[in-house]
Amino acid sequence: MTVTKQMSIGEVLSIDRSTAHIFMEFGMHCLGCPHATAESIADACAAHGSDPDALVQKLNEYLQKARSEERRVG
Repeated sequence: MTVTKQMSIGEVLSIDRSTAHIFMEFGMHCLGCPHATAESIADACAAHGSDPDALVQKLNEYLQKARSEERRVG
């Protein structure tokens, strides 16, 4: 699955909880707050002064690497 700016933080965390550290790097430390499940990544970035394109890119790179490693091990 590919992460988009329209997805919520909660959706991404449900795909892979280990992405939490990436959100924290972008200033999003309240991952359990109601906004994390309701607002889009784009909206969250606007509220936190972060670049949504950079966040989505980093999330997708991380998830792609994790999937590649799973295939090698599996």
